Amino acid sequence: KMACWCQTNDREKTKAIKDAEVRIDTLTTKIEELTATSAQLNTEIKNLEKEVAENQASLDQATSIREKQLAEFNAEEKDLLQSISALKAAITVLSKHHGGSTGFLQMPKTHMLGVAAMLQNELSKHASLLQGVLTPNERRAAAAFLQAPGDYFDAAPTFKQSYAPQSGEIFGILRQMLETFESNLSASQKEELANQQAYGELKAAKEDEIKAGQAQIDSKTGELADTDEKNAQAKVDVDDTKASLSADEQFLSMLKEKCSMADKEWEERQKTRQLEMEAVSQALAVLSGDDAHDLFTRTFNPSFLQSSSSSDASKDFRASASQVLAAVAAKYSNPKLGALAYQVKLDAFTRVKKAIDDMVAQLLKEKDDEIKHKDFCTDEFHQNQLQTEKKDREEQDLTAKIEDLTMAIEQLAHAIEALKGEIAEMQVQLKRAGEDRELQNKEFQTTVADQRETQKLLKAALSFLKDFYAKKEALLQQKQEPVGPPPPSGFETYKNNAASGGVMQLIEQIVADAKSMEAEAIKAEEDSQKAYEDFVKDTNASIEAKSKDIVEKSEVKARAEGELVETKEAKEAVILELEQLSNYNAQLHQSCDFVLKNFDLRQTARDEEVEALRQAKAILSGAKFEEFLQKA
Repeated sequence: KMACWCQTNDREKTKAIKDAEVRIDTLTTKIEELTATSAQLNTEIKNLEKEVAENQASLDQATSIREKQLAEFNAEEKDLLQSISALKAAITVLSKHHGGSTGFLQMPKTHMLGVAAMLQNELSKHASLLQGVLTPNERRAAAAFLQAPGDYFDAAPTFKQSYAPQSGEIFGILRQMLETFESNLSASQKEELANQQAYGELKAAKEDEIKAGQAQIDSKTGELADTDEKNAQAKVDVDDTKASLSADEQFLSMLKEKCSMADKEWEERQKTRQLEMEAVSQALAVLSGDDAHDLFTRTFNPSFLQSSSSSDASKDFRASASQVLAAVAAKYSNPKLGALAYQVKLDAFTRVKKAIDDMVAQLLKEKDDEIKHKDFCTDEFHQNQLQTEKKDREEQDLTAKIEDLTMAIEQLAHAIEALKGEIAEMQVQLKRAGEDRELQNKEFQTTVADQRETQKLLKAALSFLKDFYAKKEALLQQKQEPVGPPPPSGFETYKNNAASGGVMQLIEQIVADAKSMEAEAIKAEEDSQKAYEDFVKDTNASIEAKSKDIVEKSEVKARAEGELVETKEAKEAVILELEQLSNYNAQLHQSCDFVLKNFDLRQTARDEEVEALRQAKAILSGAKFEEFLQKA
């Protein structure tokens, strides 16, 4: 059994050590590769994050510049539209009087003052824009008109006029200013359209770059996590394999030493037993020969002289002791007792007693050693079972924890992806809302400009009608009858057109409607702007909250992944310990099963062997054989 145990364990442990060394080399190479890959991925992720940050900064800067450009364009467009509307209204008013037989003589003074105020305002407000557009003569004519607009176009110059320009100069100046403003507005609109298109292209390109960079970051981050997990697992495997290798090497060393000693002891015992048997055989051959028998008959040694009765008694003692020992030897198939039983017949009492004492001592020692070995086996089996049950529970707990962590990580990953999708959708909605707001603002500017221009034209028309009918009424009231006989009947008294009042009321109603539409447009624009600002504010707040939630969930996910790696490492360690406990249990079975199964039988056999030896010794010392037979 010992030889079988040595050969089996030597073969298995040698193979296990060789496999462990190969596995350590493979894992070491794998760790080096994974470490290099992890470092490369970290560098790539940092470069990608830097690139994404730069693209985002460029996009933010471009957006800021675009917003500033749009604000400046809206202000400039609004200002130019107001100026164009005012110039058109003034030109419309002046065109009704310019070129007639009386020129500007019939224009009401209030209209002239309004035109002058408008002209002065536009010249002051757009001085830089009109620089180089008006000639010095036109500027002097405009300055003269602004000094005395009320009597500038009198038929005969008064002392208030510095000079009498042509009646069409002011009209021409207004037209030239109108053309300049319209040309500048058209250029600004084209430039705004080009800026908007350029910004849109830049924004789309940057967003694509950011999206692509973020996708690469997410991909490489996942790859990095897998790489780090594999690297950590490989390191744990290396440590576990090294620990297992060390244990196997120690066991193999102990095995070789123990088996070598057992082989050597076995060989020595076999050699000694063989020599002993040869010596006994030779001694028996010598003592049993005819010459030895004749010599023993003729020769007397004083120390061994006894009467014939004593010699016979000695032979009886030896035969009885030999009989006891031979019976026990046959019962338990013990060759040592058989040899001793034969030796009792031949050897002297002193040597036989000495051999019996030595064998009794050896049997008692073997019994004590076997008891200790049995206690050791029982205790070790119990401890092995307790530790195995404990490690089984730990493995079950770790397995459940791994499943919980894996599920939590998956749920967090899905939640993060959902939040990213929501943020992307909100950013798209922000973009669309901004574009819609721009279109709404353009429509508002056009509507307000049209309504204001309509109001100015209608007010000018209404003013002409009011002035005309007011002058006619005054002339009719101042008319006096001539002294003398009345003239013959002529034209009937001139009366205002009966429908004139209705027309004026209609114009006033249209003006009121235009003002109402303008007010409604302004109110709608303010409401739309307020709603857009609230939408932007709420959306940005939601994006910020979701981004913060992503960061928090990412941190929780990272901690869970780290805990998952640690838990897997702990589980691998527990599995290794269970394997070691199983191997040790197998070794215990090889060493202890025979002892535990046959312990009582072997103990009883030894006790009977010891008792037989003691009886044989007692018989050789003079006890009667019949007494032992009666006890048995």
